[in-house]
Amino acid sequence: MKEGTVTYGRILRLWAPLSVTWVMVSIEGPFLAAVIARLAEPTINLAAYGVAFAFALIFEAPIIMVLSATTALVADRESFRKMRNFTYGLNVLITLAMLAILWPPIFEWLSRDVMMLPSQVAELSYAALITLLPWPAAIGYRRFYQGLLIGQELSRRVAYGTGVRLVAMTGTALLLYYYFELEGTLVGSISLSSGVVAEAIATRFMARGLSRNLPQVQETSLSYRKIYDFYFPLAMTSLLSLGAHPMITFALGQSRMALESLAVYPVVSSLSFIFRSVALSYQEVAITFLDGSREHFVRIARFALGLGIISALGLVTIAFTPLSVIWFNQVSGLEMQLAELSVYPLRLFCLFPFFSVLLSFQRAILVFGRKTRPITTATSIELAGIVGILYLTIALLDTVGVVAAVVALFGGRLLANAYSMFPTYHVLREAGIFRSGGSAGSQ
Repeated sequence: MKEGTVTYGRILRLWAPLSVTWVMVSIEGPFLAAVIARLAEPTINLAAYGVAFAFALIFEAPIIMVLSATTALVADRESFRKMRNFTYGLNVLITLAMLAILWPPIFEWLSRDVMMLPSQVAELSYAALITLLPWPAAIGYRRFYQGLLIGQELSRRVAYGTGVRLVAMTGTALLLYYYFELEGTLVGSISLSSGVVAEAIATRFMARGLSRNLPQVQETSLSYRKIYDFYFPLAMTSLLSLGAHPMITFALGQSRMALESLAVYPVVSSLSFIFRSVALSYQEVAITFLDGSREHFVRIARFALGLGIISALGLVTIAFTPLSVIWFNQVSGLEMQLAELSVYPLRLFCLFPFFSVLLSFQRAILVFGRKTRPITTATSIELAGIVGILYLTIALLDTVGVVAAVVALFGGRLLANAYSMFPTYHVLREAGIFRSGGSAGSQ
């Protein structure tokens, strides 16, 4: 972190571009869903797109925390080099793993025997997943360099890179929509891959030369073992967290109104993600500014509280007014029956943004304290809660699938928040933040 007083203005200047970045990313889902909904066989294609995206998220999961790790660990040129090598190696491994899943016998077993997807949905999902092959490695590449940008408080460049992604994704989608006769699922997946590859290239360009701003080597240089010990719990955290999406997709396939739920869930989730994105954008901000100072901690915490309240109120404004049906029917392009089905689960999502901000703040504190294992434990508890609630609502209560999914996600998140209170408090006590006048230095 750069030296100096942490003011609300300084927090805002670092957070605002990152928030814009995540809002732009969150627009992808609703936009692509709207395009797919206006092409042939929208229900089947939306369902297949949701399945393919769920698989892609599994492979993205091990690499996504590179942003937090780079922000926290890169302090000199040697640590920059080692973190970069670590990221590149992880990119190779996850790409090979994705290729293995794409071997037809394995994918057919997963999609038809395990998930029991309709044959047309399975075939479309497979084709889409092939076009998403560059996705995980491009994510890892750009998140490493984004971490370097954030660590030097150059978050505007992160937003510029995401702007490039949005333009490339939108342009590709419109080009395929108007000039090529492709299935909607493929239009969505090709557009996603194009956008994230363009963003990775742009981010690398904007981060050029920044490693020269770092000191040569500090006294306690970073080793690969330290990177692994720090990063493995974070990777497991994101793997467990994003692994919930294919699990939910599987559960939706077994639920009441299965096909409708598979089509509606990505649309509902994408809209709520717009408001949850502020939580994702705040985690690295808090990591950057936490330094053991009580005064700085209070300002960072108050800023988080405001973000949580505002984001939840924004979703409430849509969910409990006619704007919800307008969004789902006219903007997202869902048929009126599917649009009406989407409203109730969206309302259940309303408090989710607040507790997402809380969890991001809790994780930032634990990363600051180099206590990453409790993050994994909290996510394991969250995943167990999701599984238990899904079983209760779908297998025992025969709840409509999309409603059961939202209830399970929210219930799991509350469990994670509750558990995280204890290790978070311990870190703050160790840092002296909860002692009168305490101000331990950052670890």
